[in-house]
Amino acid sequence: MKFRLAIIAGLALGLAIYTVTLIKTKYPFIPEPADEMIALKQTDPALLKWRESSRINLNMQEPQGIAIAPSGSLYVAGDRAIQVYDAAGNHTTSWNLPDQARCLAVGSDGAVYAGVRDHVERYQPNGGGRQVWQTPQAGAEITSLSINGNIVWAADAGNRLYWRCDTAGHVTGSFGRKDAKKKAPGLIVPSLHLDLIALPGGRLLAANPGRHTVDSYQPDGMVRSSWGVEGNGIDAFCGCCNPTDIALLPDGNIVTAEKGLPRVKVYNPGGKLESVVAGCEEFPLNPMGIDIAVDSSGRIVVLDPLAKVIRIFVRKQ
Repeated sequence: MKFRLAIIAGLALGLAIYTVTLIKTKYPFIPEPADEMIALKQTDPALLKWRESSRINLNMQEPQGIAIAPSGSLYVAGDRAIQVYDAAGNHTTSWNLPDQARCLAVGSDGAVYAGVRDHVERYQPNGGGRQVWQTPQAGAEITSLSINGNIVWAADAGNRLYWRCDTAGHVTGSFGRKDAKKKAPGLIVPSLHLDLIALPGGRLLAANPGRHTVDSYQPDGMVRSSWGVEGNGIDAFCGCCNPTDIALLPDGNIVTAEKGLPRVKVYNPGGKLESVVAGCEEFPLNPMGIDIAVDSSGRIVVLDPLAKVIRIFVRKQ
């Protein structure tokens, strides 16, 4: 029996070596996987137009998401709690949650909205006055929240929808379903990563990660524009489902974050790569969920959940 197993193993090894040799002979231009990955993880210095100005070390084991209030305060969700920091990075307050929150948003009145698994919870600025919203639909997985005026948008990765709500939690509409008349291709969401940004007048900017695009919606759900391509190149979105997160700079440029090849980039409104904030070499632990936010001064705030730090980037002078 041992002799027979040895023969089978030898044949398998020989076949593998022959196959690799044949591929290299027929397709000599294909790079070695290791060499290719090394190249992908090296960012062109000419694209690196941002520098890390400061960082906040978090006292959390599982940080999940961040949000910046109109006041400039930074909110962090994780470990079934919400922690608050001032603009200088000093911890100011915190409160516990009954369950883990994936995402946060803060309204102009200071109210804090947390996406807790399949529903949204609303809190007063000090953590009191808890209000639990109804689950918008069975199977919901709330992964992002964004507020503009009296409209609260919630990204639902489970049902592949963006829900529009009022500040009391009533659903007033939804985007994301396939609709040829509105040029909406439908959402493809292979994993629990779906992000959005509320814009004035009921408009929406949102990621469609399985299609590797960033889409702009009019208030009636018509897709106004869509850009993005799949690929490993620095100007493309890699893997099965990217970008995972998006944010909007004051000048209208769009910040994106990816998993797989972890990197944070800036695109102009038409989808042309403008710069790289942080390339793969900045994330040695390869986090699977980099959350991002932008403050009113244009600083880009990056949550690295594996390193358990918040990194703040400013434009190079």
